Amino acid sequence: MKLITTAALASLIWLAGCATQGTATSPQTASTATPAPAAATPPAAPAPHVALIPRGPLQPITAAEAASRGVAHAAPPPDLWERIRRGYAMPNLDTDLVRQQEQWYASRPDYIQRMTERSRKYLFHIVEELERRNMPSELALLPFIESAFNPQAVSSARAAGMWQFMPATGTYFELKQNVFRDDRRDVLASTRAALDYLQKLYGMFGDWHLALAAYNWGEGSVGRAIAANQRRGLGTAYTDLNMPNETRNYVPKLQAVKNIVANPDAFRAELPLIENHPYFQSVDITRDIDVELAARLADVKLEDFKALNPSANRPVILAAGTPQILLPWDNATVFKRNFEAYTHGQYASWTAWTAPATMSAAEAARRVGMSEADFRSVNNIPPRMLIRAGSVVLAPRTAKTENDVAPHVADNGQLSLAPEVVTRRTVIKARKGDSVASIARRYKLSAAQVADWNDVGASAAFKLGQQIVVYLPVRATAKSQHRATRPAARGKAVIQKKPRR
Repeated sequence: MKLITTAALASLIWLAGCATQGTATSPQTASTATPAPAAATPPAAPAPHVALIPRGPLQPITAAEAASRGVAHAAPPPDLWERIRRGYAMPNLDTDLVRQQEQWYASRPDYIQRMTERSRKYLFHIVEELERRNMPSELALLPFIESAFNPQAVSSARAAGMWQFMPATGTYFELKQNVFRDDRRDVLASTRAALDYLQKLYGMFGDWHLALAAYNWGEGSVGRAIAANQRRGLGTAYTDLNMPNETRNYVPKLQAVKNIVANPDAFRAELPLIENHPYFQSVDITRDIDVELAARLADVKLEDFKALNPSANRPVILAAGTPQILLPWDNATVFKRNFEAYTHGQYASWTAWTAPATMSAAEAARRVGMSEADFRSVNNIPPRMLIRAGSVVLAPRTAKTENDVAPHVADNGQLSLAPEVVTRRTVIKARKGDSVASIARRYKLSAAQVADWNDVGASAAFKLGQQIVVYLPVRATAKSQHRATRPAARGKAVIQKKPRR
């Protein structure tokens, strides 16, 4: 039998893989084929109907490489769970902590059922993104650990979304957080940012377990733990590091869920069927639109619409800031048709209003034509808080309002609050050389206020011992009593932005 060249062997295996339906061709079978001449040219390019299209110039592979490579499955996975199993690529962790986490999840079938049912809206997209980046598919299970796949989850440390981004980390990965939306909750944006972050961490540590520890604990903390072990001559693997209990259990939790997905029968777990096809698609919006109206035009339940568009903080979606919404695959066409046919007035009943000065919620509500209670509710303004100048709030949109909210407001609007200050009328004695300006500096007041309270000009000077009226915060009043000629006037404390006599 003639010897087969490496190039010829590679060509035969490649052609055999294209012709078979998921059955690997053994080296023995390949060796029985008629060998090509030693000077054989590379195989011709595949016909247009062949799905496999190699990238770049064709290169021969070695015999060892040929033996180690399997033939790709011709049939797609029957469901998304099988697709995830086929993409497992992280080293397994086999420890007592994994066994404990397996037992914890297996003893809570209702919890597993709720989590997996909730995940059906998002899993396909996450798996697609992981495969596109050539990342381990078990990372698609990480939101089970982070948030139980709840995009509205908020931790006590203020991490938000199904990937649980902290505000600063979200900002670093370009997740917008403003008065109208929080991209840490957005399905597409947060998944992109989470995978970016995981890739960054893997690049730093070269180990998926350490990357996951850093995702939970912070890259700086993991780096310091590794350095400490190196100084002591200890190992630097995930299981070697000294870390908080939450992080020590983090990878075992993921491994436990991974094991349950790999073999649900062994854990008496029941995974809901999740079809291996997209659940949602993006739809462009060109006008500001109320959330309730968008759901109605798409013929989708409001809670389902919010589950796919959880980044919307308010009852309106502003097209300039959020130009796309997600809808179940079959409802996207329904929405487009109904949106174009809608003739019942404006799409949005809300607009943005910018506070021209610092003011109370009651004053802002009066200016936009709302009751204080409704204004506080729609803008999430707690009691005893002032709205700072430049803050952006929601206000009713009138029929005269023709334009949608401008892009710079929709994309960057912030609501800044300040506590209302409780002040008390206090009378102090003027020192030698005191003036309106010096009193204002001493008590951190404005000269205009001091002049107004004492019916003098802004440049006026006070005589030695002259009584001067100032309104000071209650906590500061006690400190100033040694300067006063008499105790503060008795009576109720007042809350006012600019006190008057």
